[in-house]
Amino acid sequence: MKKIFFTFSIVPLLLIYFGWTNPSTTAPSFSKYDTVDYVLNKLGESSPNQLDKSIRGASEQIGKDLVLSGFASPLYGKKLPKQSKHFVCTSCHNIEREDPDLSISDPQARLEYTNQKGIPFLQGTTLYGAVNRTQFYNGDYDKKYGDLVKPARNNIREAIQLCAVECAQGRALEDWEVESILEYLWTIGLKMEDLNLTEEELQSIDVAVKNGANKSAMIQLIQSKYLQASPATFIIPPDDRKAGYTVEKGDPYNGELIYENSCLHCHEGGRYSFFSLDNSNFTFEHLEKHIGRYTRYSLYQVGRYGTPPMNGKRAYMPQYTSEKMSNQQMEDLRAYIEQEAR
Repeated sequence: MKKIFFTFSIVPLLLIYFGWTNPSTTAPSFSKYDTVDYVLNKLGESSPNQLDKSIRGASEQIGKDLVLSGFASPLYGKKLPKQSKHFVCTSCHNIEREDPDLSISDPQARLEYTNQKGIPFLQGTTLYGAVNRTQFYNGDYDKKYGDLVKPARNNIREAIQLCAVECAQGRALEDWEVESILEYLWTIGLKMEDLNLTEEELQSIDVAVKNGANKSAMIQLIQSKYLQASPATFIIPPDDRKAGYTVEKGDPYNGELIYENSCLHCHEGGRYSFFSLDNSNFTFEHLEKHIGRYTRYSLYQVGRYGTPPMNGKRAYMPQYTSEKMSNQQMEDLRAYIEQEAR
């Protein structure tokens, strides 16, 4: 009798485990760990940034080395110099997700999110998910780079090359180096769990993948959950630099997050700049003295205009667009500098 009871009790558990209790129930067609590109392909949408397998010598590891250190492994005994003497990709770009909501560009939400994750708050858009975008060097970047933007705006390989030569102030990349970087970028493409999809939305996508209905709407739904292009709006310093921007009173606590996670990322110990910053009273007094001035040490000047590369000193500072640092955040940074200077 006990043996019979055991047999009948274990069968329902097995049926539940294998999903056989309901004939209409089947396993999901994808998981939250699958890439966005994988699911879009299942819906019939192909990425414009696919790899070119005909290029010999490209590899994910070479791409990762280039992004993180600027060095490529020798190819066929050919040893190449470091891509740039001044910057690496991670000088200006994170390689992790940096926004809580990928469908909007909110600098304050990004500051708080990156601070929680312990990663920098930077001028450039994260490389995480770059392969899922369709446009690059958007918005006002044509004001900075002119016609150089034209081939790069809709071509990720041209965008990588423009970044290498103009942004990093380095040598042009070989074809296999560009393809290697692209191969590495595919390893840090968006995943379904990044999109903040509701359970209902996930189920609708699953149904579309399985039965082929409503695919177009589901493609649009997925793509609405992340920006296809990172916006960029150049803005100028306040008309009266002593008065600052007309926003709410600066918050020193928020300004400290910016100083620690942005300013020191490049300037602490002169990591990427000849101008070294630290947490000393001398540093804050120097910065405070120049706030209202028209000098390269004014946070308004360098924050909104950056500094240009010069002969013999190619390292420079990129400016912050309004999407990367708001006017309110500039005032928060000022409030922190003034507080520490006292």
